[in-house]
Amino acid sequence: MSQPSETVLTLTESRTLAAENYPLIKQRNLIALSARYAIEQANKGYLPQLNVSGQATYQSEVTQIPLQVPGIDVPTFNKDQYKLYGEISQSLFDGGVIKLQKQAAEANAQVEAQTLEVELYKINERIHQLFFGILLLDAQLDQNELLRKDIQVGLDKTNAAIANGAALKSNGSLLEAELLRTAQRTVELQTKRRAYLHMLSQLINRPLDENTRLERPSPPAATSGNNRPELEWYTSQQNSIAVNRKLLTAKNLPKLNFFLQAGAGRPALNMLSNDFDAYYYGGIRLNIPISGFYTLKKERAMLDIKAQTIDVQKENFLFNNKLMLTQQNTESSQYEQLLETDDEIISLRASVKKAALAQLENGVVNSSDYLREVHAEDSAKLAKILHQLQWLIIQYDIQYTTGN
Repeated sequence: MSQPSETVLTLTESRTLAAENYPLIKQRNLIALSARYAIEQANKGYLPQLNVSGQATYQSEVTQIPLQVPGIDVPTFNKDQYKLYGEISQSLFDGGVIKLQKQAAEANAQVEAQTLEVELYKINERIHQLFFGILLLDAQLDQNELLRKDIQVGLDKTNAAIANGAALKSNGSLLEAELLRTAQRTVELQTKRRAYLHMLSQLINRPLDENTRLERPSPPAATSGNNRPELEWYTSQQNSIAVNRKLLTAKNLPKLNFFLQAGAGRPALNMLSNDFDAYYYGGIRLNIPISGFYTLKKERAMLDIKAQTIDVQKENFLFNNKLMLTQQNTESSQYEQLLETDDEIISLRASVKKAALAQLENGVVNSSDYLREVHAEDSAKLAKILHQLQWLIIQYDIQYTTGN
């Protein structure tokens, strides 16, 4: 019967697949589409603008001509008046409002896009926790198998001694019990590994089973500087505020446009006529938004406060980020020092265990004494495995903290 094929998964693949599978990734296209629509809408400000209006009014008094000329009928104006007209206008000077509206749309899209990048970046931390957690479980399973083999060797020698009448049966029972304990430990570790694999599978949207092998990554290259996406996010927010500040000024500048109005009404342009007449007129219109200057100072102050708030948030982020990096560098140095003595401890424990096995075979020590030395060596090996993986995890934590 053929063995099921082994699937190999790397950390880089996991991070890429998780980012592609994350629901928020769909928002990236929506942000770009929204920005394009906003820019297209702003561009329409360059096109001629057409408005159609109408009104019907009744007034209590109308203009009267205080003249009475014999033989001449002096007209009397109606108190109900009507007007329907269309006006087309073309901007000649808008103070740069349209241009800045497009820049504001682009700046807002950049803020939203960078907000999305910040959220997507956080997935890496979750991937690291699961990926390295599985690697640690794999290492513990391997070491547990080595422990089982050591116990089995001792059991075989003890059974031989029991058969020859050189050892008590209870010595064999003790080793058999420890063998069962290692089997239980294997079940516990495999169950936890399946749970981690299931969570990782959900994140990357790829089926993973017990035959999936995670490839231990090489330590990341040492880099300097801080490239966290949050920093670009703060910068994009400041850029958006800068554009809005310019837009605020532009909206309060004088505006100049050409217009042409045509329609019909009673009265039309001839105020002395009581008939419905068509009319038209055109010209250049100047608009100075004086009322905007009442609120301009406060609106600028609000933008300044927002900019200062972002600066404070950035400063706080950098402070916590630096604090975290200091702690991680300290832990990295600690594991490096521990690894320097791990091999020596394992070597010493192995020699003691070897001597205990020979003594067990000769009946000098019992199975309990042998197990003590086996567990001591196992603990030393587990410590080294843990230190190696923890050092590697810290390197990737440092990479995550600095965004490199």
